[in-house]
Amino acid sequence: MTERVVPGRADGLITLDAADALWGGLTAGGAVPTASGVFTRSPATRARTGYVLLGSRVVATARAGGGRWGVAEREVRRAAAELNAVVMDRRDLVRVGPFRGAPEPERDEETPLRWRWRVAGELGEPGGPGRGTRHEDGRPCHLVGIDWRRLLVEHSSDGTRRTWWLPRAVVRLLDAAEYAERRWLRAARISETGTAVAEPSSHPRRAEDADGRRATSPEGPAASPRPYGRELEGQLYSVLSRKPGISQKVAGWVCAVCGGAPATVLDHCHEHGYVRAPVCQSCNTRERPDHLYANDVRVANRYTRLFHTDADDWLRHWHRCTGCRARTTLPLPHLAAWTAFIACRSLRPTHRAPRGREPCGTLCVSWAGSQNAPRSCLFTVTVDFCPAGEHRVLARVSYREAAERFRGWLAETAPAVAAASGPDRLDGLPAQPRPVVVDPGGEGLGLF
Repeated sequence: MTERVVPGRADGLITLDAADALWGGLTAGGAVPTASGVFTRSPATRARTGYVLLGSRVVATARAGGGRWGVAEREVRRAAAELNAVVMDRRDLVRVGPFRGAPEPERDEETPLRWRWRVAGELGEPGGPGRGTRHEDGRPCHLVGIDWRRLLVEHSSDGTRRTWWLPRAVVRLLDAAEYAERRWLRAARISETGTAVAEPSSHPRRAEDADGRRATSPEGPAASPRPYGRELEGQLYSVLSRKPGISQKVAGWVCAVCGGAPATVLDHCHEHGYVRAPVCQSCNTRERPDHLYANDVRVANRYTRLFHTDADDWLRHWHRCTGCRARTTLPLPHLAAWTAFIACRSLRPTHRAPRGREPCGTLCVSWAGSQNAPRSCLFTVTVDFCPAGEHRVLARVSYREAAERFRGWLAETAPAVAAASGPDRLDGLPAQPRPVVVDPGGEGLGLF
């Protein structure tokens, strides 16, 4: 099945046509559908060697005899095994566009993938790359070997405005591919200038320097993203987002919520304007309220992770905002969703199901007024498409009552977060008072 390009080579180079057939055969039974023709396009020729993105893995290509390109069969099999191990829930979706006012990515970015920009261009979003995302023969382009069009879900809320969604597992995969490509190109660039040695493989290893010692490549721990340590706490997003180089700085951190994926965006509180932390795109989308209109939220099952399974992590993240932490509350849409999902859980009707009783209809919450006028702000929790009634009101809760109930729930669910909240916290004061000693230069007391 595999046509050898370099006989007897240890890593077993095969032609790109053979690699295409191998990739398709190995990934045929996986959860993520793959595309054809992954290798047969002209490979990139950056840093003296080409490469192909397969899933979240960078697979290097090499020019062999006769001017043909080849790829290590072992690396193709590894990439296929990693992709086949991905568990995907097609119902757990992440919005990938279009976003109004989203800036176009810079042309000098280190990664050529820019998959969101490519998706926007192929689907016809204004400002996208247009036909630049297609093959020369007009076929839609693949992304990291994935046939993403088979996974794309399109929603239209009012019949005119479309939104595009992909499974969360695929979004994480594409984000990881962008990060892997950026690191690979950076290592190749440093290797080309002679400041480090990086092998042309999917994971450049350490190499020996002239003295025979082991030199760490840019792919080592020094280039890995570091955990976020509250470096941006208390800063305003409107100021910080305009600083040059902030995107590269954010990419140097690990997501402050999941702690696994590299950070891609700077999450901030839309109510108070303070920066929370750098997060990955998946976590940033997960906590974004699912608005039907400007003043209501659809409370779906994803709030189970926000307010139950991973509640401690998300509450700590939301309270990285100085305003929310001082008021011991959440932004208005999140507090409204919490009121519907937690405070009014016992009021939601249920119906019989094969595995017991299940909640009826679609849970929604709307509000009238603003958090800036808490006396007049009112939450209305409803169930739509309920068998007992097409539109059923479950409860009406004032903002003040919801905030008070949230504080009590916070103290029980995340006591450490609750203890760090409140307007009476003075973080700037020292833990121990400074000693007062006699000032030898005068009659008074000096504070040192």
